Amino acid sequence: VQLQASGGGLVQAGGPLRLSCAASGRTFSRYDMGWFRQAPGKEREFVAAISSGGRPYSADSVKGRFTVSSDNAKNTVYLQMNSLKPEDMAIYYCAAKWDPRTVLTDHQYYTYWGQGTQVTVSS
Repeated sequence: VQLQASGGGLVQAGGPLRLSCAASGRTFSRYDMGWFRQAPGKEREFVAAISSGGRPYSADSVKGRFTVSSDNAKNTVYLQMNSLKPEDMAIYYCAAKWDPRTVLTDHQYYTYWGQGTQVTVSS
């Protein structure tokens, strides 16, 4: 699976941004898809994920502001980010994993990664 993330950019605090992650491959719907982010000097952290069964999960820090969704017909996962805060600023990565038995929130279980897209939030 090859992943291509896009949609990052500069946004004012409080504004929205939507990230997209386009995946290659015919078995896209069988993968759990996750979004992670990494700010300078910090570890990569879980943001949101959607299971192969279509169930969404999100980190407490973004709950109520970020929404993850997928369009299997387009082989694309989205991360709608609303009410962005300066602390959301980071490089955002999409990732995919095959094994549904492993937890969605741990980046070590994800096999495939996109190249990352920068999200900058101005205060």
